[in-house]
Amino acid sequence: MKDNKTLSPLDKALWAVIGLLLTISGVFIEVAIPVPPLAWPIDWSHVPTYSLGVTLQIGAILLVGCMAGRNAAALSQIAYLILGLSGFQIFAQGGGLGYLKEPTFGYLLGFLPGAWICGHIAFRQYRRLDNLIMSCLWGLGAIHVVGLVYLTVLSIFRISSANWWEAVLRYSIIPLPGQFIIVCTVAAVAYLMRILLFY
Repeated sequence: MKDNKTLSPLDKALWAVIGLLLTISGVFIEVAIPVPPLAWPIDWSHVPTYSLGVTLQIGAILLVGCMAGRNAAALSQIAYLILGLSGFQIFAQGGGLGYLKEPTFGYLLGFLPGAWICGHIAFRQYRRLDNLIMSCLWGLGAIHVVGLVYLTVLSIFRISSANWWEAVLRYSIIPLPGQFIIVCTVAAVAYLMRILLFY
């Protein structure tokens, strides 16, 4: 089942706007999981949590891909990149054309193919959880490949002072466990939402 047979153009446009808003807000929300309390009775006013060291941004990108398909997901990321490079402070460390020299910008560029690939794979078959998980993994992989290529280019041409290995460790290796949890969560949420929305 292709994404152009399930959603109207208006639905896709709405999902693109939702994707843009989720991507912008996701950069400010750190993902944490609750930790079982060691003392009983439980103080429900303060449940201890453990940070996964990642934000909800990648989850937002993958969710739109799983829910709306490749075109809406890619459009939301094109809008995000244009707004950020135009000077709106919506990237993690600001915005503007100066952000092109940041080591994390390659990962932001990777949002575009990552969203498109995730949306493409998510709608290749009828709604299945394993298909949604694979679409999210391929999307996440695309984000990291583009990010690593960008880091390498910055390193080769000495555009950034960041150490290549430290940047790879910080932006690709350390966040992966948390991002895998996000992938599983997004796939499950998208699966349930597509059941509830009948597509």
